[in-house]
Amino acid sequence: MTWAALDPSILGPAFVAGLLVLLTHVPLGMQVLQRGIVFIDLAIAQIAGIGVIAADALGWATSGWAGQAAAAAAALGGALLLTWTERRWPEIQEALIGVSFVLASCLGLLLLASNPHGGEHLKDLLVGQILWVTPAQLGVMAGLTLPIGVLWAVAGERLGRLGFYLLFALAVTASVQLVGVYLVFASLILPALATRRQRGRRRMGVALGLGAAAYALGLALSALLDAPSGAVVVLVMAALAALVAALVARRPAADANRQPLPASGGR
Repeated sequence: MTWAALDPSILGPAFVAGLLVLLTHVPLGMQVLQRGIVFIDLAIAQIAGIGVIAADALGWATSGWAGQAAAAAAALGGALLLTWTERRWPEIQEALIGVSFVLASCLGLLLLASNPHGGEHLKDLLVGQILWVTPAQLGVMAGLTLPIGVLWAVAGERLGRLGFYLLFALAVTASVQLVGVYLVFASLILPALATRRQRGRRRMGVALGLGAAAYALGLALSALLDAPSGAVVVLVMAALAALVAALVARRPAADANRQPLPASGGR
């Protein structure tokens, strides 16, 4: 372990990438939790990954706009399919989302089977390469993330089922290549899950703060320990989410204990 590993030129862009992911994934994750379709992010992220793998097979630069376009096309196709299944079979939507994830995962394995670097590509898809994010990738990420965040803040649930699925697909597309499937899932679900007992703007602030702290601490620890950054950030976020959830659960009881006793009537 050496403190020299805390290189701002590497950790700084990685942290910015994490913040960009959180800006869209935290509010969308709260909606995912409310709708009861928790595994949609895994399914859409995996489907977007199929687009990236296909782009790589075609010889396209997966880190540029061509790779993003391929991932977005695959993710939007998956979103349209899941929108149709929710309208057609809403009672089994969560099961169909799980099936979609498994099928996309198997298709990805088949596409990578003949690739000599297939194992490395699969690892990058799952855990990402956030420590090696470039300014160009951040520019692409910001160009996709900021409009998505503004649209959700302005329109929100008025977008309807189809609008939500399409916006969700674009948000996942923008993040999966940088942070990987595991961090996409963690960024969507863990902050939303930890703050589920809170309401309003306070919930959003706590969730965003939790996510930002997890990225900062997780990236620093991964650099110091020379460990995979994506996996470390996920574990740190899970630990912080458990702590926040415990603190939030205790707050109503503490507030109740502080309430004044009813005044006794005089005789």
